[in-house]
Parts: sequence; C-alpha cells; structure tokens
Amino acid sequence: PTRARARRRRRGSLLIPLAEIEAARERIAGVALRTPLVRLHVDGAPAEIWLKLESLQPIGSFKIRGAANAVLSAPPDEVARGLVTTSTGNMAQGVAWMARELGVPATIIAPHNAAATKLAAVERLGGRIVRVTWDEWWEAMEASHLDGVEGLFVHPVQDDPVIAGNGTIGLELVEDLAAFDAVLIPWGGGGLTTGIASAVKALRPEVRVYVCEPETGAPVTAAIENGRVPVKIDYTVSFIDGAGSGALLPKMWGLASPLVTDAFAISLAEAAAAVKTLVERARIVGEGAAGLPVAAALSGRVEGDRLVCIVSGGNLDAHRLAEILEGRVPD
Repeated sequence: PTRARARRRRRGSLLIPLAEIEAARERIAGVALRTPLVRLHVDGAPAEIWLKLESLQPIGSFKIRGAANAVLSAPPDEVARGLVTTSTGNMAQGVAWMARELGVPATIIAPHNAAATKLAAVERLGGRIVRVTWDEWWEAMEASHLDGVEGLFVHPVQDDPVIAGNGTIGLELVEDLAAFDAVLIPWGGGGLTTGIASAVKALRPEVRVYVCEPETGAPVTAAIENGRVPVKIDYTVSFIDGAGSGALLPKMWGLASPLVTDAFAISLAEAAAAVKTLVERARIVGEGAAGLPVAAALSGRVEGDRLVCIVSGGNLDAHRLAEILEGRVPD
C-alpha cells in the first residue's frame, strides 16, 4: 500500500498506474470480453457518438472486469473463505459469477430497491442475498463489512484492483478509436470513472471526462457546483438503480475529482428517451444508468465533435423496458 501511494503521488492525478491496468487486462482476459465500440446514428445529433457496449459482458455489465481482477489477484486462502459484496445488482452478479467459477460461496448485501432482474440473476449464479435498508446498505459499503457476514469483501467501487479492472475499458477505447474529444461515464460510486479516466488520461491527457448522473441523486454535480466540495443532497429511488446517490464516498471523490472535467444531471425522462433510442437505433438494451451518457451526448451540452458513451450495463427489468418503449418513464 505504501509503494502504491508513492506511485500515485509521483504520477499526479493518474491515480491507478497504467502498469496495474495493463496487468489487470492480462489477468481477466479469460473472464471479461473485449466489448465492441460502435457508432450511434441519430439524425441531427450534435456530435459523432460512439457506444462502448459493456452491456454485452457475460453478466450484462462492466462489473465483471473489476470483480474478476479483485478476486483473481487476492490470496487464494482468502478467496476460499467465500466472497462478499454490497451491490444493487451488477457487482453482485460479477462476484457471484467469480464465486461459481471458483467453487466458493458468495453473499450479496443488497438494498431494498435492488432490481428484481439483477437479484434473480444472482440467485441463478448461486449467490445468497441479504436484504437490508438503503441506509444499512450504504453503511456496509462505507465500512466494507456487515455484522454477521463473513468472507473476502470485494468492494463494488473503491478497491484498487476493482478500479484497475474497470480501467481496462479505457485501454480498449484508446486502441479502438483513433481520436475522441470526451468520454461520458455514469457515476454510481466513482470506480468506473476513476478506472477509465486513469487509463485514458495516461495515454491521451487531452481527452475530457464527464460524469453523468440522474437528477434524482446527483452528488458529483452538486459537489462541482459547490467548488468541488461534497455536500449532502436528497436522493430519490428511481428506475436508474445503477447510478445516483445522496452522497459521495470520500475516498472516491478524492481520487476522481482531479480527473473529472464536469458533470451532468440528467432527468428521468431524458434517460428513458435515451434507452429507447438505443433500442430503436442500435438494437441495444441498456439499463437506466447506461442511458445517462447517451442522453447527455444527445442533449448538446457536451463540448466536442466525437464523444464516447459508456453503455455500462443492460440489466433492465422487462416491464420497465416495455414502459420505456411505449414512451413512458418507469417508476
């Protein structure tokens, strides 16, 4: 840990060293896919928009990258005790997937608003779900522990191996697209943003990084408006369960803040419309969080001629998808 902190100080705002992200790519090559980068064609779009399709991962989410790197880099005797995480559903699937592959138990601490589709997938993978209130879930995530639950805790956001695994997306972006002006990333806890930005900024420091959040819980937007100082905000549960909250994890905002250019708070209607556009124009099912970057890119609020949107996951309940395709905004 001391050497890692020293490397970070030497590298300034490049918080996860490129060598660690490259090592993560080698480590997870047999688990996570190298996902496609495809163009989104929308008449009158304010920029050229590209989609990084993490929704096509084996668990339907980018979380397989960080989960795999964290577990495969951990001491085997710790893994043998079983795996534990706190998750609204996507990291839960990543940890459950790895537990099944390695033949160890997985326990998932999930909040009351976790999507049924995601929890059903966890159970299919053999994971055990412990349901708690939202406040209890957030406390468990901050503490990396819940009383009565034992095993190797894989933090869904702030463990360095998790962030490095997420950063492999950034390596692929730089290799697959000759040039781009900005990357737009949904913010749940900051691990995806920090990982991608660490890789992209190391290789293309001129690229801007934008955070996208639901306006029902946009702590990064609020912090930036407050001089980059976090403030407590109201949070309302919505169909966008993979992004948005009432607070920032202090460690993650400290890591991500130097890398983030700006943030956008997206309305639920905008996010739903973006999900609908993904289906109609690209035949891609994206969950609510995945719609946030696309909505921001289509809104004209983002500077740049070529934008990359991270389609972070595709685990959307069927009834909510049906509502969106009918032009409605789900509860």
